[in-house]
Amino acid sequence: MSKPPRRLQFRLSRHGLMHRAQAVTFLSMCRNIKLLHHFAPPATDEEIRASALQYVRKLSGLREPGAHNQVAFDRAVQQVTLATKKLFDALEVHGPPRSREVEKLKAMARGQKRDEALRKRFGAAR
Repeated sequence: MSKPPRRLQFRLSRHGLMHRAQAVTFLSMCRNIKLLHHFAPPATDEEIRASALQYVRKLSGLREPGAHNQVAFDRAVQQVTLATKKLFDALEVHGPPRSREVEKLKAMARGQKRDEALRKRFGAAR
């Protein structure tokens, strides 16, 4: 395994140690777009709307639209929210509802595994 370049930068985030380029990619992803279907209790309207907002932001490349784009932006968020609700209503479910706590633990385990792989690959932060 080759050594990383001397100028290689690391970032310690709440997700652990990662290379700067990976951190930028990871941290720029829409973190509010989460698995929402088939939980007990079900996803709230606010959770669905927050995911729809992040989805529209990602597609449009706009965090906050200008005044001339606000109507189209808000309409897109509303349409994605409604489409998501319709999708959830139409999906057939065969297993027991997911637990938010179990899914959170699974995500933490995936994060630790990713951190270990990065530490192994790049070594400790300097």
